[in-house]
Amino acid sequence: MNPRYDVVSIFPEYLQPLELSLIGKARRAGLLELTIRDLREFTTDRHRTVDDTPYGGGAGMVMKAEPWAQALEAIQPSEAEDPEARPVLVVPSPAGEVFTQRTAEDFAREEHIVFACGRYEGIDERVLEWAADRFRVRPVSLGDYVLNGGEVAVMAMVEATARLLPGVIGNPESLIEESHADGLLEYPVYTKPSVWRDRPVPEVLLSGNHAAIARARRDWQLERTSRRRPDLIKDLPEDALDRRDRTLLDEWAREREQDDTV
Repeated sequence: MNPRYDVVSIFPEYLQPLELSLIGKARRAGLLELTIRDLREFTTDRHRTVDDTPYGGGAGMVMKAEPWAQALEAIQPSEAEDPEARPVLVVPSPAGEVFTQRTAEDFAREEHIVFACGRYEGIDERVLEWAADRFRVRPVSLGDYVLNGGEVAVMAMVEATARLLPGVIGNPESLIEESHADGLLEYPVYTKPSVWRDRPVPEVLLSGNHAAIARARRDWQLERTSRRRPDLIKDLPEDALDRRDRTLLDEWAREREQDDTV
């Protein structure tokens, strides 16, 4: 059974880029089902109102509960006693867990995910409480910053997730070598010509020695990650680094300490 993704938004046209590139191709090939729904279709007044002023005061508006309940009931009409049988309801929110490659891998194993694109100051909190009987609710954040709405976050999450599905990426090996697949950033890549504006590619890449190339790329991954994202190095499990890895990391750490004291 191919995975099913439902997206609810007041700006369905915002999600049109999902028709393009590999994700659009995968949809047309039937590798995944993606439906985009307009929240305003579930309003009952002639102005199709989806927001109102917040209780307790404060700036901005809050998305009303009933249109969301109607939309979510249209997608998942009944409650489910078994939590594992419930679809996942992803709610983009600065207050949610941070989306990572591990999150994308989790999502890629799900049969049905619903993405709720909030706007304004967010969705009435009671919607998330009510929805817990029908869905496994997961507020998720792209990072420690605020967007105008959930659409950008949903496009990023759908693409990061769908590309992991079988058949979506032409060469599955590329998924193994890319950034974050093994907890490290991806190594730098080069293509022809071998010398460009007096800048040659690293000589080892021209050697034909696959073992040496693999080791060099590993070293580049470690160096790039330790320099740009040292937090990722700290999060690696003990068995993720070999003796050479640890030696290099120790050398670079000493070099940085010396630079800091100059």
